[in-house]
Amino acid sequence: MKHVLRKISAVSVTAAMTAAMAAVPVMAADDITVFVNGSQLDFTKYDNVLPYIENDYTLIPIRAIAESLGLDVAWEESTRTVSVSGGDTLIGLVIDSDKATVNGEEKTLGVPARITDDRTFIPLRFVSENIGADVLWDGETRTITINGEKAMSELAKIDNTKWQYNADDDAYWQIGIQYCSNPADASYETLGIFVPAAYMNATDNGDGTFTCEVNNEAIVNGYTAGTAPIVIPVETPGYSAMNAPTAYVSSSAQYTKAGFVYVYPGARGRNEGAPAGVTDFKAAIRYIRFNGDDIAGDKDSIFSFGMSGGGAQSALIGATGNSDLYTPYLNAIGAADEKDDVKGSMCWCPITNLDIANEAYEWNMGSTRSDLTEDMQTLSDGLANAFAMYINDIQLKDENGAVLLLEQDENGKWTKGTYYDYIKSEVERSLNNFLADTTFPYTKQASKGFGGFGGRGGMGGGMPDFADGEKPQVGDNANVPIEELDGITRTTDTVKTTEEDKTYQTAEEYIADLNGDDAWISYDEKTNTATITSVEAFVKACKNASKSVGAFDALDATQGENVLFGYGDGNGAHFDVMMSRLLANTEYEAAYKADLEKKDALGNLVNYRVNMYTPMYYIDDMYDGYKTADVARYFRIRTGINQGDTALSTEVNLALGLKAYGSDVDFEMVWGQGHTKAERGANGEEMSDTNFIEWVNECMSE
Repeated sequence: MKHVLRKISAVSVTAAMTAAMAAVPVMAADDITVFVNGSQLDFTKYDNVLPYIENDYTLIPIRAIAESLGLDVAWEESTRTVSVSGGDTLIGLVIDSDKATVNGEEKTLGVPARITDDRTFIPLRFVSENIGADVLWDGETRTITINGEKAMSELAKIDNTKWQYNADDDAYWQIGIQYCSNPADASYETLGIFVPAAYMNATDNGDGTFTCEVNNEAIVNGYTAGTAPIVIPVETPGYSAMNAPTAYVSSSAQYTKAGFVYVYPGARGRNEGAPAGVTDFKAAIRYIRFNGDDIAGDKDSIFSFGMSGGGAQSALIGATGNSDLYTPYLNAIGAADEKDDVKGSMCWCPITNLDIANEAYEWNMGSTRSDLTEDMQTLSDGLANAFAMYINDIQLKDENGAVLLLEQDENGKWTKGTYYDYIKSEVERSLNNFLADTTFPYTKQASKGFGGFGGRGGMGGGMPDFADGEKPQVGDNANVPIEELDGITRTTDTVKTTEEDKTYQTAEEYIADLNGDDAWISYDEKTNTATITSVEAFVKACKNASKSVGAFDALDATQGENVLFGYGDGNGAHFDVMMSRLLANTEYEAAYKADLEKKDALGNLVNYRVNMYTPMYYIDDMYDGYKTADVARYFRIRTGINQGDTALSTEVNLALGLKAYGSDVDFEMVWGQGHTKAERGANGEEMSDTNFIEWVNECMSE
C-alpha cells in the first residue's frame, strides 16, 4: 500500500527525508530501499549506515539524504543540535529531544532525532512536512521514494562572459551550460548554444572568450535575434543517450548561417529508463525560456528534429508540451518553472506509439514470417487481431472525415475495410511520387540492408560493444548507419536486395523488376502512375519483418525498448499489456505480470510511463490524455517506406491523429528508402537538413 505525505510548500527542497510511514516495531531496516529524485541512494558512501524504524517512524541518516538533495547540514557540538537548511527553510533538531524548530518556531516530534553508529538520524515525516518534499512508502517492496524540488534560485542563468567565437562559421558559441539544478547525471544534462555572430554585440575578454549582449537590430536571412527560430536536434537512435557537446559542433553551421539559433542538449537515454530522455529535453527547453532575453532566439518558435528513436522523441516533444505527467520527473531534476511546448517537430522514421507497436508490426509484416513454431504463429496472429481491435476502437478518420476500420477477409485475416484501403492508397501515393520525381534512365544504388528493394534500411546485429562509460562523441557517427548505433536487435536480412548498382532505362523496366515473377504492380504509361494489388504483396516484395515476434517487447526482455521501460539499471522490462494477456498460461506469464506491476522511483507503473511515451495518448480522444498537453502546431513526418523497423501504420496513424487534432502535418512515406532520414527526390537523404530548414522557414512565414 502506498501513502503520500502532504506537500506543504514550494520550498520543497529536500527533506524529503522522510518517509516515515509504515511500519513495524523498533527494528533495523536493512531491507529498505531509498530513492531520492529518481536515483537510488547508495548508503555504502556513508559507511553502510542504513535507515531504521522506531515506534512506527522511519529514521534516516540525515547527511545521506540532505547531500543527495543539495541541502546544507551543520552540527553544533555544544548544544548537540543538527541544522538543515534549504531554500527559505531552516530546521533545528536537538539530539534525543522531541522538540525542534522550523524557522524559529518550536515543533514537537513523534520520535526524537538520534545518533546511531556515529550518524545523525532524523524522523523523515517531520522533515518532509516542513521542507515540502513528497514521500512515498511502498510496503510491499519496502521502498521509500523522496521527491523534493530545489529552489529555482539555485539554477544559474547563462554566463554571457564565456562566449567563444568560430570565425569560419561566424558564430558565437558556448557549451557546458547546466540546464537543471539537480541533475540526475551531470555528464549529460548540459547544453551548448550556437548563435549567428550578427545577433551579438561582443567584447573580447583577451583570453579567447567574449562578453556578449544580444543585438536585436541585425538581420540574418530575414530574422533578428528576437524572431529567429530555435532548433534542437534529438540525436537518440534507439532511444539512446545523447552526449552533451564537449567542443564546437560543426553541424550547427548550416543552421546559424540560415539565421537560426542552434541548441544542442545532452540527454539521458534508455538505460536510465523512460521518461529520462524526453524529461531532459523538456528541461533544456525550459532553461532556454528561463533565460529570457539573455539568449537570442524566439522562445515561442522552438523546433525539435530527430531520426528513428530521435524521431520518436521529437514527436513526443511536440505532442506532450506542458503535460502534467512529466511534472514530478522535471521537479526531480530541478527543471526551471517554465513551459516546455514547442512550435514544431520534425520526425524521420519515428519508432513511436509503443503501446500498440508490437501488434501493428504483426498486422503489417507478420505475413512475411516463415518457419514460426505453432506457439509463435499463434502469438503473431493474436497480436495482429489485437491491432485490428485497436483500429476499430480508435476510429481514425481520413482527410474527408470518413472513419477508417478494418474487416476480416474470408480467411479471417484483417485485410479489408476502409483502414486497409487507406494504407494501400498511401503505398500507391509513395510509389507514384517516386515515379513523378524520377527521371529515367535511373540508377538504383546497391542495397544490402533491411531497407528492402531500393533503399538502405540497416544491417543485422545491434550496437557495437563499447566499454563501460565510453560514449561516442558528437559528430563521431555522422556517416555510420544508424543500425550500427542504436542497439536494437534485428533478425537476419530476408528482404529482396541488390548486390550492385542497377540502371533502369524506363519506368516500365523498373516496375517489371519490382514485380519479378509475381506481378503485383500495374503501371499506366500514359499517366505515369501505378496501382498495387495488396498491402501484403508490397510487404512481401519490399518490407519484410526484420525483428522477431514481440518486435519491441521481446519475450526475453532484451530489446532496446525493453530497456527503455526498465528501471534505470540498464536491464529490460516488459511493458505491453495486450501481449501479456496473449501470453497467459505460458512460461512468460509470470515475467510479464511482475514487470507490469512494478513501480519506478516516483511510484508509477510502467503503463503510466508508456502513456508518457505515446504521442497518440495526447491527441486521440480514445485515450485519457486527450487534450491534456499543448500539442505543437506543426509536424513534418518522413519515413522510408521500405524500412523493416516499424509498421506502415506507425507513421500513418500519427499523421492522421495529428491532423484530426488540428496540427498542420506534412507527411510522406518515401519510396525506395529504408530506416534513414528519408526524403523525396534524386538526392534523398542528402537533402534532409536542407528540407528541414526550408520547412521551418515556411512555418515561420505563416
